[in-house]
Amino acid sequence: MPTAGELIDAAERVLKASDAVEHPHAGKERTDAEEILAFVLGTDELEAEDAVSASQARRFSRLIARRQTGEPPAYIIGSIEFYGLQLKITPGAFIPRQSSEWTVDQALRRLRRRPKPIHVDIATGVGPVPLAVATRLSNAEVFGTDIAARALRLARSNAKQLGLSNVTFLQGDLFDPIPKGVRGRIDVISVHPPYVGKRELETLPNEILKFEPEESLTDYSPLGDRILGRVARESPGWLRPGGWLLVEVSPDRAREVKVHLHRAGFSDVRSTMGGVNVSRVIVGRR
Repeated sequence: MPTAGELIDAAERVLKASDAVEHPHAGKERTDAEEILAFVLGTDELEAEDAVSASQARRFSRLIARRQTGEPPAYIIGSIEFYGLQLKITPGAFIPRQSSEWTVDQALRRLRRRPKPIHVDIATGVGPVPLAVATRLSNAEVFGTDIAARALRLARSNAKQLGLSNVTFLQGDLFDPIPKGVRGRIDVISVHPPYVGKRELETLPNEILKFEPEESLTDYSPLGDRILGRVARESPGWLRPGGWLLVEVSPDRAREVKVHLHRAGFSDVRSTMGGVNVSRVIVGRR
């Protein structure tokens, strides 16, 4: 029987040779192989000398072949860790980004000051941000909205698995499904909008463009700012006085977002950066 170390070494070579796989930094291919093998073996602790059965080795080989085509590991193993939570994810749903953990941090620091905080996450996908907030603040009333039924089914399943009763996921366009009773009372609105311009789509990495849902990447406007602009304009009517809007975007879009927030009448507008340099969270106060 092959050992775990032998299988990982071989898989690492295969993934390094693949043009369909992104190679963002040294060691990523090995990390992917280790993650997939740990999933196959049903363990969180891999040892190089561990023996792997023939059937497990064959399954691992099949999954590595999927990864070789560029399919993201999260889809292959069916879950991803976010803010210490293990969330279900399937093809057809936007994969939560580690960078969005900073959005959670920014939301929590503002919500903790309120006795009965209300948080709304727009374009929530499988719900990573509201799930993390609801887990940390049991006294909060949390909502997530999205137009994608498949993503919301996963969000609700994740909430059930985590035993959360203070988060509600609603299908609809931006603020449309939010209960009217919370209008003017929301403490924090967060959004990671689809902000890639229609003509920019083809510049995205294969792993994103080929596998993740297109509507989670772009709003099909030339500059990718249609949804962003709507959220900025509509948020003040939903926020309480002094409430906050948090917008996660790539660094090159930060200035544009600040312009949108200023035009919508927000104050204290600034760009914040967490531990992952690929994104910024622009904050503005009503």
